[in-house]
Amino acid sequence: MSFEIRNNVFWVGKIDWELRKFHGEEYSTHKGSTYNSYLIKDEKTALVDTVWTPFSKEFVDRLSEIIPLDEIDYIVVNHSEPDHSGALPLLMEAIPDTPIYCTAQAKKILKGYYHKDWNFHIVKTGDKLSLGSRELVFVSAPMLHWPDSMFCYLTGENILFSNDAFGQHFASENMYNDLVDQCELFEECIKYYANILTPFSKLVTKKIEEVIGFKLPVDYICTSHGVIWRDNPLQIVNKYMEWADKYQENRITIIYDTMWDSTRRMAEAIAEGIKSADKKIVVKLFNSARSDKNDIITEVFKSKAILVGSSTIGRGILSSVAGILEEIRGLEFKGKFASAFGSYGWSGEGVKMINEKLEEGGFRIIGEGIRELWNPDKEASMRCIDFGKNFVKNL
Repeated sequence: MSFEIRNNVFWVGKIDWELRKFHGEEYSTHKGSTYNSYLIKDEKTALVDTVWTPFSKEFVDRLSEIIPLDEIDYIVVNHSEPDHSGALPLLMEAIPDTPIYCTAQAKKILKGYYHKDWNFHIVKTGDKLSLGSRELVFVSAPMLHWPDSMFCYLTGENILFSNDAFGQHFASENMYNDLVDQCELFEECIKYYANILTPFSKLVTKKIEEVIGFKLPVDYICTSHGVIWRDNPLQIVNKYMEWADKYQENRITIIYDTMWDSTRRMAEAIAEGIKSADKKIVVKLFNSARSDKNDIITEVFKSKAILVGSSTIGRGILSSVAGILEEIRGLEFKGKFASAFGSYGWSGEGVKMINEKLEEGGFRIIGEGIRELWNPDKEASMRCIDFGKNFVKNL
């Protein structure tokens, strides 16, 4: 499958309907994904990115049906991760001298991955590559989300090839934003931002302001994953500006794991207290051992506050809670509140440990948390309800 986007600009990527995990096992892709590659034909022909390694042969074979490979004059690598560059080694076997345009960091990473000294041409922000009647303008975008990342812009057609920015892991035969379910699309967009780009929010804002400062008209945003933005394409740019600004909604997320349901009962009682204090707050509960961690993190991103609970085990906390806390710490959420809760039988260090981890992650801790001995009785459940009420009052 390939199709023309606009005036000899073609999508030549791959839709991966079966993908359910990405970055190893680090990111869940419930709706599959795409690896977007673009071919621009003019007096000169440029290929922007390739596809993931397992689809190399399929990609090169299909590309050769569209154009003789030796007629590809330039290859642009916006990002060197193997889901973007994986087909490059097989393609370069056919056209080994073709110039590769990329950032200096991308050159280092590509050589580190593939151990080939290809014909690299280093570019930086403002550099241009003439294709004839149109030019590619390069914009370096380090740490969005790798050191090598860059965008490129096609003059004349007003197309921004935005790399991982503004994308989403979303497989569809309808490859444009106006042809897919909008709720599904934006849920995958915010999940992508929350789990991947949150730590770089200041850089997101700075880079968007820089690109807007160029005053380049944008009719299409061609991402590396998911659909192409053609209907009001700047709507996703505006969303990024909103998400990058300490984003939160009127919701509280409760995350817990439990050994014999004691901590679960505490979580439900705390949720009851929250709702009785403010019926407008959206409250969601997740058992971290049974729920998808990326879906949980998306809810944390949306929330103004979170509560994290675990049974105390071996002077520590349950592994699923420890794991999600480590993920949360690395994402460096801003402007959010938190506290801890949990059941215990002997020593009861879990609540203190959770609060310490939350504080390391940048959360503002409310109180000392709450812990209950063994299985909470009616009085303990009432204490948890009151804890939920007081948590809301102290936000």
